[in-house]
Amino acid sequence: MLAPVFLCLSLRKPGSKSPPYISIAGDAPPASCVFSQVMNMAAFLALVVAVLRFIQLKPKALNPWLNVSGLIALCLASFGMTLLGNFQLSSDEEIHNVGTSLTFGFGTLACWIQAALTLKINLKNEGRKAGIPRVVLSATITLCVVLYFILMIQGIHMHAARIQWGLVMCFLCYFGTFAVEFRHYRFEIICSEYQENFLSFSESPSEASEYQTDQV
Repeated sequence: MLAPVFLCLSLRKPGSKSPPYISIAGDAPPASCVFSQVMNMAAFLALVVAVLRFIQLKPKALNPWLNVSGLIALCLASFGMTLLGNFQLSSDEEIHNVGTSLTFGFGTLACWIQAALTLKINLKNEGRKAGIPRVVLSATITLCVVLYFILMIQGIHMHAARIQWGLVMCFLCYFGTFAVEFRHYRFEIICSEYQENFLSFSESPSEASEYQTDQV
């Protein structure tokens, strides 16, 4: 995805400045160390959001395949973040470009899927409250991706770099919208010893169902 940028760097005249692409800004130490750490943390948080969102929508999703697709898309985008963050452009261009494609490609797909799920499921009657901003952000992200490629093909790298930074900001804003629905739920991690007779003789299945909650 960033191959034209790398080619531009190899052909640029001595003394000229590099386009401020994110991958170029974080290509050499010490910036590359910070860039790798930030991308690893972002990938982990995106993965956590993907799993929690899947668990949240699982009991209510009318189309389970759409919910599963959203989970897979976000997981692949998270994996792409680790690739582009740990394999710098100058050290391993191919893997870096694969990571960038996974992040932007599946990230955009995940945004549209989550926007559709938000409007369909309408959790706590806040589907429009969260869904409309997600549709707007998804459209903005898609537009940024298209403009990014067009500007790079035309060699207008300065504006392409600005679009890339704006694209990342839109992704961050999109993830912030999940707070609207997450505030209504409590997620717990429960560790218990395995027992063959999970229900005691004095406890009926109806009583046990009262303790069933959305759990990770």
